[in-house]
Amino acid sequence: MDLNILWFVLVAVLYTGFFVLEGFDFGVGMLMPFLSKDDTERRAVINTIGPHWDANEVWLMTAGGATFAAFPHWYATLFSGFYVALFLLVIALIFRGVAFEFRSKDDNPTWRKFWDWTISISSFLAALLFGVAFANLTRGLPIDASMAYTGGFWYLLNPFGLMGGLFAVVVSLLHGSIFLSLKTTEGLLDRVTAVTKKLWIAAAVVFVGSLVVSFFALDFSAELGILTIVPFLALAAILLAGYFIGKKQFGWAFGMTASTILFSVVTHFLYLYPNVMFSTTNPDWSLTIYNASSSDYTLTVMSWVALIFVPVVLAYQAWTYYTFRKRISADPQELEY
Repeated sequence: MDLNILWFVLVAVLYTGFFVLEGFDFGVGMLMPFLSKDDTERRAVINTIGPHWDANEVWLMTAGGATFAAFPHWYATLFSGFYVALFLLVIALIFRGVAFEFRSKDDNPTWRKFWDWTISISSFLAALLFGVAFANLTRGLPIDASMAYTGGFWYLLNPFGLMGGLFAVVVSLLHGSIFLSLKTTEGLLDRVTAVTKKLWIAAAVVFVGSLVVSFFALDFSAELGILTIVPFLALAAILLAGYFIGKKQFGWAFGMTASTILFSVVTHFLYLYPNVMFSTTNPDWSLTIYNASSSDYTLTVMSWVALIFVPVVLAYQAWTYYTFRKRISADPQELEY
């Protein structure tokens, strides 16, 4: 395995880790105003992801940094071409982070309600925009010989892209509701459990529809070969999630929705390889892991840095999940604001 392939794999791992971990954060954020009856319950819902959401977003920043350093032409084409979409995404993520910190600075109900809805709407927009972006990357984009994206913002809002956005939103909602089933207690838990069953039906229908459309729109069999099994592993995972939800085995269900996201993102990168951005204008103008990469020296230095620091970061994040593994009660005397 040469360094170009290694860093393509590492970038794929970083994006996969982000979507698996931040996926339930987005889902919890979207669900929070709808599942909670009062401010205490909303605080309890927020506290379930309080120790994790900012660390989970580090995966995105690291993925972006790795893309910039390892594949600068990929980064340049992607971030210039998706400028408006990424600007909206950054705004959503900024407001989301500010809302987590600001909602408890004032006891005024109007103040808290505003920030609660900010969390929900920004989580929805972030999930939607990520889904639209990755669906378009899978489908291919108009890129010219100078590696410049020649479409516009509205070009991204095609049926396939919007289907990807819907998929990301619905699966995140299911992933988040199962996470809440593992982290909440009493009446809130009963409501979450009831909603989770309905969300699984919606997620399963959207997933199957997306899979069918993808097989018609994209030549999975030709590009993936025997690895065409990967998207079907995602299908099996979401179906098993429904089985475990019915058995109220939410730990296993959470593992299945995480696997659904994992196999879906892996399918995206397997389909692209060895491209990083496919040109629909002319396949010869596609960006690959070789014509879009940095020098061998840069990739070598980056590999040594990653070898040292990635295990440290993974160990720290594993420790945080273990430390904050207990359920969150909606008892006002136990909550911290």
